[in-house]
Amino acid sequence: MRNSCIRGLLTLSAATVLAWPALAASQDESLDSLDSSMLLDEEALLFQNIPSVYGASKYEQKVTEAPSSVSIVTADEIRKYGYRTLNDVLESLRGFIVTDDRNYSYVSARGFGQPGDYNTRLLLLLDGRRLNDNIFDAAFTGRIFPVDVDLIDRVEVIRGPSSSLYGANAFFGVINVITKRGRDLQGPEVAAAYGHLDTKEGRVSYGDRFQNGIELLMSGTYFDTEGNKRLYFREFDDPATNNGVAENLDGEQAESLFTKLTYADFTLEGAYVSRDKDIPTASYETVFNDPRNRTVDEQLHLNLRYEHSFANQIDVVGDLFYQRADYDGDYPYDYSEDDEPYIVVYKDYAYGRWWGGELQFTVNALEGHRIVFGTEVQRNERQDQGNYDDQEVYLDDQQDSTDWGVYLQDEFKLRDDLILNAGVRHDDHEDFDSTTNPRFALIYNPTVITTIKLLYGTAFRAPNVYELYFHDNEITAKAAQNLEPETIETWELILEQSIGQHWRAVAGVFRYEVDDLITLTTDPADDLLVFDNTDSVEAHGVELELEGKRPSGWAGRLSYTYQDTEDQVTGATLPNSPKHLAKGNLIAPLIGERLFAGLELQYTDTRKNVRGTHIDDFTIANLTLHAPGLWKGLDLSAGLYNVFDKKYSDPGSEEHTQEGIEQDGISYRVKAYYAF
Repeated sequence: MRNSCIRGLLTLSAATVLAWPALAASQDESLDSLDSSMLLDEEALLFQNIPSVYGASKYEQKVTEAPSSVSIVTADEIRKYGYRTLNDVLESLRGFIVTDDRNYSYVSARGFGQPGDYNTRLLLLLDGRRLNDNIFDAAFTGRIFPVDVDLIDRVEVIRGPSSSLYGANAFFGVINVITKRGRDLQGPEVAAAYGHLDTKEGRVSYGDRFQNGIELLMSGTYFDTEGNKRLYFREFDDPATNNGVAENLDGEQAESLFTKLTYADFTLEGAYVSRDKDIPTASYETVFNDPRNRTVDEQLHLNLRYEHSFANQIDVVGDLFYQRADYDGDYPYDYSEDDEPYIVVYKDYAYGRWWGGELQFTVNALEGHRIVFGTEVQRNERQDQGNYDDQEVYLDDQQDSTDWGVYLQDEFKLRDDLILNAGVRHDDHEDFDSTTNPRFALIYNPTVITTIKLLYGTAFRAPNVYELYFHDNEITAKAAQNLEPETIETWELILEQSIGQHWRAVAGVFRYEVDDLITLTTDPADDLLVFDNTDSVEAHGVELELEGKRPSGWAGRLSYTYQDTEDQVTGATLPNSPKHLAKGNLIAPLIGERLFAGLELQYTDTRKNVRGTHIDDFTIANLTLHAPGLWKGLDLSAGLYNVFDKKYSDPGSEEHTQEGIEQDGISYRVKAYYAF
């Protein structure tokens, strides 16, 4: 079954590529046969349908001119596909997978998804402002993401290294979440949802633009689920550990607030989220089936932005920000030295506080050039982490640091059909040598419907304070020794082709090399967890995608990704790195504009876990029915997730006893939106 599925996907992908020249040629011939006025009309129509992206260059540009491979998911797609979190959005895109260890979720791109790395190699932005914290470098995309998906205007995914603009963490890509404005709501709005596992969610929002020029959006969301009441883990199948069944240990609660206030050239934005999660997996060798296993995360983001354009010649953007991230974990251990249990709750914490600013100029005054330059500074006022129990303090580490960077990029139009985009950034980290990272893109448009991109870039990630200093007095983990920053070098070749007025295809090949990879390992000398710079990694892959949208409401996307990642010393494939990914998305209008169906199919190939054993491949399907404007501002939706109840698992990490962690089977959600 699996092999036939892959063969079918490869055949479809090959047919798309083989048909491409004929499609392009037929369009060129038809364009050549048009008179000049008709050709201009065709160009205008094509360009009008090309979406724009902000995060690729820190200004709005067409995706065909961006120095990267870009995907965009809109608010309309989020609602019609029934996406519940940012994870759902990302998992629908080519080359991306999301794994879940039933505590945190992890996003991987282009075959790289080290289990348990907290998404440190992806830069997460909220309206252009960095969200990765200053303890773990974590980019949370599940319920810890501070903005309800209903408030997202669009999600921009910029693949490849972007340290030339953003500095650290822009390793495999940048995820920029653009939020809605007050005018998009035009008054109060409420939403309520109920789903499988007694899952409840509610949102209250208000947004508007007033005559005095003030624009306001305010929103609060509450989420609660009991989770699976009985989860079976065969590794704990023993009468002493409840026969491997974790009971009532999968619950999750979250609350979030979001505010966006705009007046003239100023925007004040605030986001807050708090999330409490039970842990059923007994990670880090804790007591199995103990209800005290839990983590609590809390984040606050405040940003004041100034934007002004001077005679359309110089655009100025300035940011001042303050951010906070707190984590507390409770982990019960059995300290008994005999048959009588002696349970002690081990406490783990991390508290981060940081602030800073960025000043950026975009110069449009020079003919043929669009120049961006700026500087950014971040003061890490507090980077505290520790752990203790009722007997001893094992770690009480307090750090602070200052990071800064300067960057320059020039989009140079060499000819009407040829653009050179070149950028570089220099970063200085207090505890490591400074680093300089370039990015080059040659973008060629042989016709108005064809774009060819040749891309090169490097990126870096310095070890974070968690990787550098964390230990628990050698109960389960010890501090790292002589960690160095990891680096990546990437080459890409991308072909983007419009097919008619409603279809667009993308084909790309990529290759990257990672040096001094920072990995959580188990030291065989003492069986303790420790971060280390492991050997270099090399990867290459192919990405194919066909997407379209018709005025009648039909829309869809079909993608296939082949990726091969291996350790350059051992030749072994990296953990959590499937060779084949295939995805299909379809929006179908069932009753005009009154009822839509959203269908998703996602195939993930076999993956290794950190112990070298394999996790089976799987295909899941999701189906959503969405009825907009059903009655005087009322929208309804109903979704089935994992429709065929496929049993599948995600790889565990070094801290797990489990080789694979089973994921949810079929589930449902019904949701109502009401705009007053």
